[in-house]
Amino acid sequence: MTTPMEWLEVSVQVNHEAAEAVAEVLSRYAPQGVALDLGSEGELSPTVTVKAYLAVDADIDARRRRVEEGLWHLHQIWPVIPEPRFRSVVDQDWTATWKEQIQVLHLGQRIVIKPTWRTYEPKPGEVVLEMDPGLAFGTGLHPTTRLCVAALEDFVEPHTTVLDLGTGTGILAMVAARLGAGHVLAVDNDENAIIAARANMDANGLAGAIDLALGSLANVESSFALVVANILAPVIIAMAGSGLAERVARGGVLVVSGILEEQIEDVVAALESAGLAVTERRIQEEWAALVARWL
Repeated sequence: MTTPMEWLEVSVQVNHEAAEAVAEVLSRYAPQGVALDLGSEGELSPTVTVKAYLAVDADIDARRRRVEEGLWHLHQIWPVIPEPRFRSVVDQDWTATWKEQIQVLHLGQRIVIKPTWRTYEPKPGEVVLEMDPGLAFGTGLHPTTRLCVAALEDFVEPHTTVLDLGTGTGILAMVAARLGAGHVLAVDNDENAIIAARANMDANGLAGAIDLALGSLANVESSFALVVANILAPVIIAMAGSGLAERVARGGVLVVSGILEEQIEDVVAALESAGLAVTERRIQEEWAALVARWL
């Protein structure tokens, strides 16, 4: 008979925008993965619980201290992050425990993010993507991702050409493809992001519907009816001065996010200097997405 393994569960309850930062810290000490518990209903609640499991062995006390120290340092720059909670768990397979807690996630009006182990019967018009929570972020938790998904629902039409700059896990490119875009190019300058995005696209049968490329704005030569960039404000400002507008076809739309409210005016000024007019400002939890078009 196999003796059950003992684990130390670390959990931190935070808002969505802090979840990725907490998970990144925990992942340094939990090689088995980090779980994001959205709650039993699978809808977006105000908070998410980030959990990690540390094997109880001779080094557990030292690893617990390192976790506490890492989160303490994070708290200094992000005071909303509380102290972690710890509890012992005896379970031969802790992944089965947290998998039971992870439900489907609804984004926008039609998009459903489903863990691979769940079954889900989509309602008419819903678009289902399979993406597992854990070490791969960008699955829809962050407000900027949700803002961009809603924008894609508004602007993607049959045969729309779409450029996803800084694709990350590929979620926005996959949403665009599933919404009926005619051609989708997803670009990222991080090789690990390309690997993760390719795996997600393969898992959803979208490898043939999306061109995935390692690179940046400088490597993109065509213009697109819809360009989406969920990155960071300083990067967007830099791209605005390096040809971002030229990647937007005349009559097309640019959607940029990853922008804090206090950064909006700087981004607006950069886009307007490039010849674009910001026509919409969408705000969620102190984050913004801007919609811009040619003047």
